Amino acid sequence: MPFAFGIDYLAVAFLGVVIGIIFGAIPGMTATMAVAVFLPLTYAYSMEMALYLLLGLYVGGISGGLVPAILINIPGTPSSVCTTFDGHPMALKGESERALKIGITSSFIGGMISLGVLAVFTPVLAGWAIKFSAVEKFLIILFAMTVIAALSRRQMLRGIWIGMVGVLISLMNQFPVNNTFRMVPKFLQSEMQSGFQLFPLLIGLFAISQMFEECETGMRAKYTKEDAYEVSRVDGFKFTRDFKGQWVNVIRSALIGTFVGILPGVGGSAASILAYSQAKSWSKHPELLGTGVPEGLIASETSNNGLTGGALVPLLSLGIPGDSTTAVLIGAFMLQGIQVGPLFISSHPTIWNTVLMAMLVCNVIMFLVMFFPIKLISKIIFIPQERLYPVVLMMCTLGAYATLNGRMFDVWGLLLFGIVGYLLKKFNFPVSCFLIGFILGRDLENYFIQAISAKSGSLAVFFTRPMSWIIWALIAVSILYAILDNRKSKRAAN
Repeated sequence: MPFAFGIDYLAVAFLGVVIGIIFGAIPGMTATMAVAVFLPLTYAYSMEMALYLLLGLYVGGISGGLVPAILINIPGTPSSVCTTFDGHPMALKGESERALKIGITSSFIGGMISLGVLAVFTPVLAGWAIKFSAVEKFLIILFAMTVIAALSRRQMLRGIWIGMVGVLISLMNQFPVNNTFRMVPKFLQSEMQSGFQLFPLLIGLFAISQMFEECETGMRAKYTKEDAYEVSRVDGFKFTRDFKGQWVNVIRSALIGTFVGILPGVGGSAASILAYSQAKSWSKHPELLGTGVPEGLIASETSNNGLTGGALVPLLSLGIPGDSTTAVLIGAFMLQGIQVGPLFISSHPTIWNTVLMAMLVCNVIMFLVMFFPIKLISKIIFIPQERLYPVVLMMCTLGAYATLNGRMFDVWGLLLFGIVGYLLKKFNFPVSCFLIGFILGRDLENYFIQAISAKSGSLAVFFTRPMSWIIWALIAVSILYAILDNRKSKRAAN
């Protein structure tokens, strides 16, 4: 079973995990932003080395969100929302170290269980999907596009519209027959012969737009030592007792998180909320959840880290991003000329084994880095943003410039999509829908043309194969779920 491993890989994984924890622990900076910012650095790496870095950022970014959730009652990432329910009340009782240790241990266990599911189910799903023709591939991409509706809670029409805009932008210069550039000024036509590149778009949407948002508040350090609860060593020994009788909760929450991760577009916050509600339903003392008990903290942190392996299952087996972070990870594979999907495991066995090893290594490093130096980790939330963001901006600019071996147009594209991302957030359009539309748009058109070309332009080809009807049924179920979920979210908001 060949895979890449060595001291240099461990060093890169360590770097990725530490930086990911920093991004996850600072409110307003997410795992998705961390992966997007550091994606250009992988130009200089092999695919295997890039995986250790990016998966380290992913695992560290998701795990780091528990630190501000517990200490200052603000989730560092959306998936840490439920961590505040019991984590912060424990800090109020003077049990901050105990809460952090429970959260870190739960995150590690959830990550390991999701890794097992990734290793077992991805080859099975890929083996089933390898028999797909262009018809089924088109329908699978169309099914993935329904993720846009699922991501657009309380604003479905906005999400679908902006997703379609992403599709249209991705199709620029995809085929000469499109004649897209007739509407583009002549002085830009030569620059845009390759269309807009994924990497400046990614970094602009998730990093530059965030900086614009922070500029509105002066990009100052928002939290001081007076805002947080000090980490004391007095109560640390108690945490070892907290998992006694909780293993059903641990396994159930990890599997819920992994399953939600496999479902494209549902998201980490939904996994955490679902696991927390199940923990409350099955608890012997449900009235205590929310008052500062380990049971709720375990459910939240085990489930949101279970998401990491689950979200990689549809990415590596079908080429469908499970969430916004794995959508960014597609860029790393595209950069190396690797197509994720049904043929990925059979065509690139070394890279597949490296994914599993990198996930294992990154979870272990995350546990070691966060568990023992807890007092040091807890101070991450006080890093001044005015010192951090200039470094991030410099890395973003260099990465965009290097996209096509030094092209200033991509730097302007970075700024353009930073403004686009900022405006989308301002007017409550889901940015992730635009990204998914852009990523999937080219494959959508490519497989559509292949399918109808084989049948002389007849659309009946999409309804003649048994597998097509199964995928159409999945598309219908996904759309129905999105509509019902949208209505439920609107009622809850009112």
